[in-house]
Amino acid sequence: MTSSLDFVRVGPGRRAVLAGLSALGLSGLTPGIPAAESSRETRGFSFASVVDLARQLRASPYQPPSRDLPPALAALDYDGLRQLGFRDARGLWADKALPFQVQFFHRGGLFPEPVQVFEVADGVAQPVAYDPGLFRYGAGPLSDLTDPADPRLGFAGLRLLHPLNTPDKFDEVAAFLGASYFRAVARGGVYGASARGLAIGAGEPDEEFPRFTTFWLERPARGAKALRLYALMDSPSLSGAYAFVITPGEPTLTDVQAELFPRRDVAGVGLANMTSMFLLAPQAPSAAEDFRPRIHDSDGLMVATAQDERLWRPLNNPPQIAASGFQGPAPQGFGLAQRADGFEAYQDLEARYDLRPSLWATPGEGFASGEVRLVEIPATDEMADNVLADWRLAAPLRAGAPHAFSYRLAWGRPSALAPGAVRRWREGPGDAAGWRRVLLDITAADARPTPWAEAGGRPVRHLSVTENPVEGGWRMAFEFEPGAARTLELRASLGASRNFETWVRQWLA
Repeated sequence: MTSSLDFVRVGPGRRAVLAGLSALGLSGLTPGIPAAESSRETRGFSFASVVDLARQLRASPYQPPSRDLPPALAALDYDGLRQLGFRDARGLWADKALPFQVQFFHRGGLFPEPVQVFEVADGVAQPVAYDPGLFRYGAGPLSDLTDPADPRLGFAGLRLLHPLNTPDKFDEVAAFLGASYFRAVARGGVYGASARGLAIGAGEPDEEFPRFTTFWLERPARGAKALRLYALMDSPSLSGAYAFVITPGEPTLTDVQAELFPRRDVAGVGLANMTSMFLLAPQAPSAAEDFRPRIHDSDGLMVATAQDERLWRPLNNPPQIAASGFQGPAPQGFGLAQRADGFEAYQDLEARYDLRPSLWATPGEGFASGEVRLVEIPATDEMADNVLADWRLAAPLRAGAPHAFSYRLAWGRPSALAPGAVRRWREGPGDAAGWRRVLLDITAADARPTPWAEAGGRPVRHLSVTENPVEGGWRMAFEFEPGAARTLELRASLGASRNFETWVRQWLA
C-alpha cells in the first residue's frame, strides 16, 4: 500500500534537505545556505546534517519568515482554527502499522508562519508535500484554498500520535506549534504546561522568540517505544540544531539535545524554558473572580538544588510583573508542578485542570552558572500563559563558537516527578495589627521537626508546629510583620536536612 501522503523523492543527506526545500517552493524560508552546498552529498541524513545547516545559516543575515496568508486564513480565530482539522486517515505513517503517526496544523490566524517537514527513512530525507486535501475546512469561508502550489498555504506545525492509553486508539501525545513551543501529555492526562526550545529575554520588553523553521521526522521501527525528530531553529540572534527523543507513557519523556550558533553575543538565554497559566487559587489573592475554586495549569515551582535542598515556591497572579531567581550551580532539577490533587480542588468538568501534568526538567550538558528564573505576569482570564520558568544563564552566549546543551523534560503526575511535602498553605491577619499569620500543612518527615521561618529580615514570631491527627504530618504556623515593605521573600521549613522541603513565597503587599 502506498502512503496517503505524497512525497517528492530526492537524493541523500544534506542534498535531500536542500533539494527538498526547492522542490516545495519553500527554499527562501531557510536563508543563508551557500549555493555550493546543494552539490555536496553525505552518506545519510543525521543530526550532524542539521548541525551543518544551522552552522551555515548563522553565516547569513537573518530573514524573517513570510506571514502572507489568504484573507480567509488570516481572519481565522481560535474556533475557526479548530474547524480546520486534519483528516485522520491521511496522517504520516497512518497506513504503515507503525507505533506513531504524525498530523499537521494548517497555517492561519495566530499561526501564520510556515514550517517545512521532512520524513527520514534509511538515511534519506524526503519532503512531506502540503496538500489542501489533508484538511477538513469546516463551515468557514475557505473554499478558495485549493492550490497546493500557493506559497501562502502550508503547515504551521505538527502533532504526534501514539496508542498512549489503549492499544487500539492513537492519542495525541505531543505537538510543536508556534515559534519554538512544544508540549506533551502523559497517560491518562491532558495538555497543560508547555516548553520552548529556547528563550531569549523571557518576560522582558525586548523578548526574542526563536522559531523552528524545519522539522525532520525519523520513521520509527514497528516496535519502537520512542520517536526521534530534528528541528532547525532561526532567530535574529542565532541559529540552532535540535534533536528530540519523545517516549510516551507516565510520565512522557522528551530528551533534548541542542547546538546553538550565535550571530552575535546573546544575553538573557533561558534553557529548558517552560510556560504555564496561573489565574487563581484559594490561598493566592487575585483580581479574577470565578465560581471555580482553582484555575491553573500549575500551582508552584519546585527546585531540587545542587546542595540537595528542595524548594517549593507557590505561584501568584501578581498585580504587576514579578520575577524571582534561585541562584547557584545547575540544579538537579526544576519544574512547574500541578500539586493540588483531585477533581474536588478544581470542579471543572470541561477544562479538567485536575488532569494537567507537572513538567520537570533535568539538566544535562551546558548548564553553566546561572539561576532558576521565575516570571509571573498579571492575568485576568485563563486563555494566556502568564508564568515562565527556565534556567537563565549568567553569561551571554558568545558569537563565533557553537554552544551545546542537553536536558530531559518529563510531563506527568507530580507524585512521580517531583514529590513534595507542603500540601497547602494559608495566610491571614495575625494576632495584632500589622502582623500576618501563615499556616502550612506538611506531610510527615523522617525526623522530628525543628521548624524555622524567615521574612526577608522582618520580625517573625509565634513559630509553632503541631501534629495533624486528621491527615497525618504536621501543621506549622508563624507570624511576620511586613512593616512598610512592598515585597518580601518568606521562607519556612520543618528542618534543615534533605528530609524537609523549604516553602518559599514572594509576598506582595
